[in-house]
Amino acid sequence: MFNRRMFPLARNALSRLRVQSIQQAVARQIHQKRAPDFHDKYGNAVLASGATFCVAVWVYTATQIGIEWNPSPVGRVTPKEWREQ
Repeated sequence: MFNRRMFPLARNALSRLRVQSIQQAVARQIHQKRAPDFHDKYGNAVLASGATFCVAVWVYTATQIGIEWNPSPVGRVTPKEWREQ
């Protein structure tokens, strides 16, 4: 009843239907006027304030709470005199 040629034909027809439905949905969204929502109004401000807060917390953490950042000992450590036993 089903042969191998029918599969590509059915697949092609279904893909055309999907493409057309996607194009129709996009066309409806383009022509539709919608009121700005929360993200349109405040999205950039929320993003900028969150980034600023994050940077401020990291700067405070890195500079004020006394973490030892494992600096290089070059120039600070002097070798002891070597002695024979």
